[in-house]
Amino acid sequence: MARKPNVTTYFENGVWKNKVDGNSRASNVSATKAQAEQTGRKMAVDRSAEHVIKNRDGRIGEKNSYGKDPHPPKG
Repeated sequence: MARKPNVTTYFENGVWKNKVDGNSRASNVSATKAQAEQTGRKMAVDRSAEHVIKNRDGRIGEKNSYGKDPHPPKG
């Protein structure tokens, strides 16, 4: 089964952006990180993908997966 492309929320050129892996441009821009996270989360849920949220410095701050877990917890 093919892996779904991640949705990444990141800061660039004074604005927060969301981009789907493999796309050359951001899907949308937001003035605040909270707005971008909310939009990015919806994009990831709609795609059953992972949402990667980066800090202002570009380092990964958080990751959330949406969709079917191929390795659910046992017990």
